Amino acid sequence: MKLKNVLLTVKDIEISKTFYKELFGLSVVTDFGENVILTEGLVLQEKSAWESGVGNGVHFGGLDSALYFEEYDMERFLNRLENSSCTIEYLNPCFERDWGQKTVRIFDPDHHILEIGETQSAVIARLMGSGMTAEETAAKTRLPISAILETGNHGNSR
Repeated sequence: MKLKNVLLTVKDIEISKTFYKELFGLSVVTDFGENVILTEGLVLQEKSAWESGVGNGVHFGGLDSALYFEEYDMERFLNRLENSSCTIEYLNPCFERDWGQKTVRIFDPDHHILEIGETQSAVIARLMGSGMTAEETAAKTRLPISAILETGNHGNSR
């Protein structure tokens, strides 16, 4: 068995489709009207359709889960957020984790948490580009030296 999709209940499917397309580059695979499958396995379903199957009681805005995305070029993504026609609400502005990864958390239009973090290869490239040795980068990222050397040998692989 494997996990196939993640479904988010949304208030307005058109607003959500635009949001995920504009900011994350996701596109529609199948559109059933009140249920839409996007690339990367994300499914959007209208609140009314979801409630018809499970009953009333959908609550938006819980801080108990998040969708996690990775981005190689965080600066470009942060610029995309700033220049987006979509309304962006930040949970956490961009910050650097102890292990060197830049991360930002935002809410989607229905207040689902979205966490966007740098790819490992981007973190390694940025740290080594700042003058850190492979050993220092391994210590900072908590990755084995072999992973640092392998990524470093492939340049800025995305």
